[in-house]
Amino acid sequence: MTERWVHPYGTAGAGDFEVSITDALDGWEHTSLRVATLQLAGEVTLSTGDSEVIVVPLAGSFDVTATDHAGERHEAQLTGRESVFAGPTDVAYVPRGARLAVRNASDGPAKVALCGAKATKRPAPLPFRRVPVTDVPVELRGAGMASREVRNFGTPQVLDADSIIACEVVTPAGNWSSYPPHKHDEERDGVETALEEIYYFEVRAEPGAPAGADPVGYQRVYGTAARPIEVLAEVRSGDVVLVPHGWHGPAMAPPGYDLYYLNVMAGPGATRAWLICDDPAHGWVRGSWATQDVDPRLPMGGLR
Repeated sequence: MTERWVHPYGTAGAGDFEVSITDALDGWEHTSLRVATLQLAGEVTLSTGDSEVIVVPLAGSFDVTATDHAGERHEAQLTGRESVFAGPTDVAYVPRGARLAVRNASDGPAKVALCGAKATKRPAPLPFRRVPVTDVPVELRGAGMASREVRNFGTPQVLDADSIIACEVVTPAGNWSSYPPHKHDEERDGVETALEEIYYFEVRAEPGAPAGADPVGYQRVYGTAARPIEVLAEVRSGDVVLVPHGWHGPAMAPPGYDLYYLNVMAGPGATRAWLICDDPAHGWVRGSWATQDVDPRLPMGGLR
Protein backbone atom coordinates (compact mmCIF):
# COMPACT_ATOMS: atom_id res chain seq x y z
CA MET A 1 0.00 0.00 0.00
CA THR A 2 2.89 2.37 0.73
CA GLU A 3 4.11 2.06 -2.85
CA ARG A 4 0.64 2.84 -4.18
CA TRP A 5 -0.07 5.92 -2.07
CA VAL A 6 3.41 7.37 -1.45
CA HIS A 7 5.20 9.12 -4.32
CA PRO A 8 8.77 10.20 -3.50
CA TYR A 9 10.16 13.21 -5.33
CA GLY A 10 11.21 12.28 -8.86
CA THR A 11 8.79 9.35 -9.22
CA ALA A 12 5.58 11.16 -10.20
CA GLY A 13 6.63 13.75 -12.75
CA ALA A 14 5.20 14.44 -16.20
CA GLY A 15 6.37 16.89 -18.85
CA ASP A 16 7.40 20.20 -17.28
CA PHE A 17 6.15 19.14 -13.84
CA GLU A 18 8.40 17.29 -11.41
CA VAL A 19 5.26 16.39 -9.45
CA SER A 20 2.11 15.42 -11.35
CA ILE A 21 -0.71 13.79 -9.41
CA THR A 22 -3.87 13.40 -11.53
CA ASP A 23 -6.75 11.02 -12.13
CA ALA A 24 -4.41 9.05 -14.35
CA LEU A 25 -3.35 7.30 -11.14
CA ASP A 26 -5.32 4.18 -10.33
CA GLY A 27 -7.91 4.88 -7.65
CA TRP A 28 -7.56 8.67 -7.78
CA GLU A 29 -10.59 10.67 -8.93
CA HIS A 30 -11.23 14.17 -7.64
CA THR A 31 -8.01 16.12 -6.99
CA SER A 32 -4.75 16.95 -8.70
CA LEU A 33 -1.42 18.56 -7.91
CA ARG A 34 1.31 19.71 -10.25
CA VAL A 35 4.57 21.29 -9.10
CA ALA A 36 7.13 22.93 -11.40
CA THR A 37 10.48 24.60 -10.82
CA LEU A 38 10.91 27.35 -13.40
CA GLN A 39 14.17 28.96 -14.37
CA LEU A 40 14.47 32.69 -15.05
CA ALA A 41 11.46 33.75 -17.20
CA GLY A 42 10.44 30.10 -17.56
CA GLU A 43 6.79 29.20 -18.14
CA VAL A 44 4.38 26.30 -17.77
CA THR A 45 0.97 26.01 -19.41
CA LEU A 46 -2.09 23.94 -18.65
CA SER A 47 -5.61 23.49 -19.99
CA THR A 48 -7.77 23.17 -16.91
CA GLY A 49 -10.43 21.03 -18.62
CA ASP A 50 -13.13 20.05 -16.12
CA SER A 51 -11.00 21.10 -13.13
CA GLU A 52 -10.59 24.34 -11.23
CA VAL A 53 -7.04 25.30 -10.22
CA ILE A 54 -5.42 27.38 -7.49
CA VAL A 55 -1.97 28.71 -8.40
CA VAL A 56 0.22 28.72 -5.26
CA PRO A 57 3.75 30.20 -5.30
CA LEU A 58 6.00 27.95 -3.22
CA ALA A 59 9.12 30.05 -3.80
CA GLY A 60 9.41 33.18 -5.91
CA SER A 61 7.01 35.43 -7.84
CA PHE A 62 4.83 34.64 -10.85
CA ASP A 63 2.77 36.22 -13.61
CA VAL A 64 -0.45 34.30 -14.20
CA THR A 65 -2.47 34.54 -17.42
CA ALA A 66 -5.71 32.69 -18.08
CA THR A 67 -8.12 32.71 -20.99
CA ASP A 68 -11.49 31.51 -19.73
CA HIS A 69 -14.20 29.45 -21.41
CA ALA A 70 -15.73 32.61 -22.93
CA GLY A 71 -12.41 33.73 -24.45
CA GLU A 72 -11.83 36.51 -21.92
CA ARG A 73 -8.20 37.05 -20.88
CA HIS A 74 -7.28 37.56 -17.21
CA GLU A 75 -3.95 38.44 -15.62
CA ALA A 76 -2.59 38.44 -12.07
CA GLN A 77 0.81 39.16 -10.57
CA LEU A 78 1.61 36.96 -7.59
CA THR A 79 4.23 38.45 -5.28
CA GLY A 80 4.82 35.06 -3.69
CA ARG A 81 7.48 34.53 -1.05
CA GLU A 82 11.05 33.40 -0.49
CA SER A 83 10.02 29.91 0.64
CA VAL A 84 7.05 28.06 2.12
CA PHE A 85 8.48 28.77 5.59
CA ALA A 86 8.51 32.55 5.03
CA GLY A 87 4.77 33.07 5.57
CA PRO A 88 1.55 32.90 3.55
CA THR A 89 1.28 33.96 -0.09
CA ASP A 90 -1.17 35.47 -2.52
CA VAL A 91 -2.77 32.92 -4.88
CA ALA A 92 -4.83 32.89 -8.07
CA TYR A 93 -8.04 30.96 -8.73
CA VAL A 94 -8.50 29.67 -12.30
CA PRO A 95 -11.87 28.19 -13.34
CA ARG A 96 -12.57 25.08 -15.35
CA GLY A 97 -12.43 25.36 -19.13
CA ALA A 98 -9.51 27.81 -19.10
CA ARG A 99 -6.09 27.96 -20.73
CA LEU A 100 -3.53 28.82 -18.06
CA ALA A 101 0.05 30.10 -18.30
CA VAL A 102 2.31 30.67 -15.30
CA ARG A 103 5.58 32.56 -15.85
CA ASN A 104 8.47 33.00 -13.42
CA ALA A 105 8.74 36.70 -12.54
CA SER A 106 11.61 36.28 -10.07
CA ASP A 107 15.30 37.06 -10.46
CA GLY A 108 16.20 33.38 -10.29
CA PRO A 109 14.62 29.91 -10.11
CA ALA A 110 11.11 29.73 -8.64
CA LYS A 111 8.71 26.95 -7.69
CA VAL A 112 4.94 26.91 -8.17
CA ALA A 113 2.13 24.48 -7.30
CA LEU A 114 -1.08 24.07 -9.31
CA CYS A 115 -3.73 22.61 -6.99
CA GLY A 116 -6.73 21.19 -8.82
CA ALA A 117 -10.11 19.57 -8.30
CA LYS A 118 -12.89 18.37 -10.58
CA ALA A 119 -15.39 21.25 -10.83
CA THR A 120 -18.66 19.91 -12.20
CA LYS A 121 -21.14 20.84 -9.45
CA ARG A 122 -21.85 24.45 -10.44
CA PRO A 123 -23.78 25.04 -13.67
CA ALA A 124 -21.15 27.49 -14.95
CA PRO A 125 -17.47 28.16 -14.23
CA LEU A 126 -16.69 30.67 -11.50
CA PRO A 127 -14.67 33.81 -12.32
CA PHE A 128 -10.90 34.07 -12.34
CA ARG A 129 -9.56 36.01 -9.36
CA ARG A 130 -6.49 36.82 -7.31
CA VAL A 131 -6.60 36.31 -3.54
CA PRO A 132 -4.20 38.82 -1.93
CA VAL A 133 -2.05 37.64 0.97
CA THR A 134 -3.86 40.08 3.26
CA ASP A 135 -7.04 38.02 2.74
CA VAL A 136 -5.39 34.72 3.75
CA PRO A 137 -6.20 33.91 7.39
CA VAL A 138 -3.46 32.29 9.46
CA GLU A 139 -4.75 29.96 12.16
CA LEU A 140 -2.67 28.70 15.10
CA ARG A 141 -4.14 25.24 15.71
CA GLY A 142 -3.52 22.93 18.62
CA ALA A 143 -1.21 23.61 21.58
CA GLY A 144 1.99 22.35 23.16
CA MET A 145 3.71 19.73 21.00
CA ALA A 146 0.61 19.61 18.77
CA SER A 147 0.94 23.29 17.78
CA ARG A 148 0.95 24.11 14.07
CA GLU A 149 0.26 27.03 11.73
CA VAL A 150 -2.51 26.71 9.13
CA ARG A 151 -2.80 29.10 6.18
CA ASN A 152 -6.35 28.93 4.85
CA PHE A 153 -6.10 30.38 1.32
CA GLY A 154 -8.48 27.87 -0.28
CA THR A 155 -11.00 26.92 2.38
CA PRO A 156 -14.77 27.48 1.96
CA GLN A 157 -14.74 30.43 4.38
CA VAL A 158 -12.10 32.25 2.30
CA LEU A 159 -12.49 31.19 -1.34
CA ASP A 160 -15.70 30.65 -3.29
CA ALA A 161 -15.10 27.57 -5.45
CA ASP A 162 -16.88 24.59 -6.91
CA SER A 163 -15.20 21.68 -5.11
CA ILE A 164 -11.61 22.38 -4.12
CA ILE A 165 -10.50 22.82 -0.52
CA ALA A 166 -6.83 23.71 -0.04
CA CYS A 167 -4.57 24.99 2.70
CA GLU A 168 -0.99 24.70 3.90
CA VAL A 169 0.38 23.76 7.31
CA VAL A 170 3.74 24.49 8.96
CA THR A 171 4.78 22.34 11.91
CA PRO A 172 7.80 23.40 14.00
CA ALA A 173 10.56 20.89 14.68
CA GLY A 174 9.58 18.35 17.32
CA ASN A 175 5.81 18.84 16.93
CA TRP A 176 2.99 16.68 15.60
CA SER A 177 0.23 17.95 13.32
CA SER A 178 -2.69 16.46 11.42
CA TYR A 179 -3.51 15.24 14.92
CA PRO A 180 -5.51 13.66 16.51
CA PRO A 181 -5.83 11.20 13.63
CA HIS A 182 -9.03 11.91 11.74
CA LYS A 183 -10.87 10.89 8.62
CA HIS A 184 -13.26 12.36 6.05
CA ASP A 185 -14.29 9.51 3.80
CA GLU A 186 -18.07 9.21 4.32
CA GLU A 187 -21.00 11.50 3.50
CA ARG A 188 -22.83 11.99 6.82
CA ASP A 189 -24.97 15.09 6.84
CA GLY A 190 -23.50 17.72 9.15
CA VAL A 191 -20.93 15.28 10.57
CA GLU A 192 -18.46 14.17 7.88
CA THR A 193 -17.78 14.80 4.21
CA ALA A 194 -16.11 12.42 1.76
CA LEU A 195 -12.86 14.03 0.58
CA GLU A 196 -9.78 12.45 -0.93
CA GLU A 197 -6.63 14.35 0.07
CA ILE A 198 -3.15 15.11 -1.25
CA TYR A 199 -0.24 15.90 1.07
CA TYR A 200 2.76 17.59 -0.60
CA PHE A 201 5.76 18.01 1.73
CA GLU A 202 8.75 20.26 2.16
CA VAL A 203 11.19 19.97 5.06
CA ARG A 204 14.02 22.18 6.31
CA ALA A 205 16.70 21.95 8.98
CA GLU A 206 16.56 24.38 11.89
CA PRO A 207 19.12 27.22 11.94
CA GLY A 208 22.51 26.03 13.12
CA ALA A 209 22.22 22.55 11.64
CA PRO A 210 25.41 21.17 10.04
CA ALA A 211 25.82 21.03 6.28
CA GLY A 212 25.23 17.27 6.23
CA ALA A 213 21.81 17.45 7.92
CA ASP A 214 19.09 15.43 6.18
CA PRO A 215 15.66 17.07 6.75
CA VAL A 216 12.98 14.43 7.11
CA GLY A 217 9.41 14.02 8.38
CA TYR A 218 6.85 11.23 8.76
CA GLN A 219 3.22 10.67 7.77
CA ARG A 220 0.80 8.04 9.04
CA VAL A 221 -2.39 6.76 7.34
CA TYR A 222 -4.41 3.77 8.55
CA GLY A 223 -7.82 2.37 7.76
CA THR A 224 -10.89 0.78 9.22
CA ALA A 225 -11.75 -2.93 9.19
CA ALA A 226 -14.13 -2.28 6.31
CA ARG A 227 -11.68 -0.14 4.31
CA PRO A 228 -8.09 -1.06 5.19
CA ILE A 229 -5.08 1.08 4.31
CA GLU A 230 -1.65 1.05 5.92
CA VAL A 231 0.96 3.75 5.35
CA LEU A 232 3.87 4.95 7.48
CA ALA A 233 6.03 7.08 5.23
CA GLU A 234 9.33 8.87 5.68
CA VAL A 235 8.98 12.09 3.67
CA ARG A 236 11.38 14.68 2.30
CA SER A 237 10.96 17.83 0.21
CA GLY A 238 8.91 17.15 -2.91
CA ASP A 239 7.37 13.91 -1.66
CA VAL A 240 3.62 13.27 -1.90
CA VAL A 241 1.34 11.08 0.22
CA LEU A 242 -2.19 10.36 -1.02
CA VAL A 243 -5.09 9.70 1.35
CA PRO A 244 -7.97 8.02 -0.51
CA HIS A 245 -9.72 7.13 2.76
CA GLY A 246 -9.03 6.22 6.36
CA TRP A 247 -7.59 7.85 9.45
CA HIS A 248 -4.61 10.09 8.75
CA GLY A 249 -2.18 11.62 11.19
CA PRO A 250 0.03 12.39 12.75
CA ALA A 251 2.30 14.29 10.39
CA MET A 252 5.51 14.36 12.42
CA ALA A 253 8.31 16.92 12.42
CA PRO A 254 11.30 15.31 14.16
CA PRO A 255 13.49 17.44 16.45
CA GLY A 256 15.75 19.59 14.28
CA TYR A 257 13.50 19.71 11.22
CA ASP A 258 10.53 21.97 10.41
CA LEU A 259 7.78 20.37 8.32
CA TYR A 260 5.52 21.98 5.69
CA TYR A 261 2.67 20.35 3.82
CA LEU A 262 0.22 21.55 1.19
CA ASN A 263 -3.21 19.89 1.32
CA VAL A 264 -5.60 19.56 -1.62
CA MET A 265 -9.04 18.02 -1.02
CA ALA A 266 -12.26 17.37 -2.94
CA GLY A 267 -14.92 14.71 -3.14
CA PRO A 268 -18.18 13.61 -4.73
CA GLY A 269 -20.59 15.17 -2.23
CA ALA A 270 -22.84 18.11 -3.00
CA THR A 271 -21.59 20.12 -0.02
CA ARG A 272 -18.14 21.76 -0.15
CA ALA A 273 -17.08 21.46 3.49
CA TRP A 274 -14.23 20.03 5.58
CA LEU A 275 -16.11 17.94 8.15
CA ILE A 276 -13.96 15.41 9.97
CA CYS A 277 -14.32 12.60 12.47
CA ASP A 278 -11.54 11.96 15.02
CA ASP A 279 -10.33 8.45 15.74
CA PRO A 280 -12.25 7.80 18.97
CA ALA A 281 -9.16 6.27 20.55
CA HIS A 282 -7.28 9.57 20.26
CA GLY A 283 -9.84 12.35 20.01
CA TRP A 284 -9.57 13.08 23.75
CA VAL A 285 -6.21 14.76 23.06
CA ARG A 286 -8.00 17.87 21.78
CA GLY A 287 -9.30 18.50 25.29
CA SER A 288 -5.78 18.62 26.69
CA TRP A 289 -4.92 21.70 24.63
CA ALA A 290 -6.99 23.97 26.88
CA THR A 291 -4.30 23.80 29.58
CA GLN A 292 -1.32 24.22 27.23
CA ASP A 293 0.18 27.24 25.47
CA VAL A 294 0.62 27.48 21.71
CA ASP A 295 4.23 26.92 20.66
CA PRO A 296 5.93 30.36 20.87
CA ARG A 297 7.79 29.67 17.60
CA LEU A 298 4.49 30.25 15.79
CA PRO A 299 3.56 31.90 13.55
CA MET A 300 6.75 31.27 11.59
CA GLY A 301 6.14 33.74 8.80
CA GLY A 302 3.93 36.38 10.38
CA LEU A 303 0.28 36.34 11.42
CA ARG A 304 -2.45 37.88 9.24
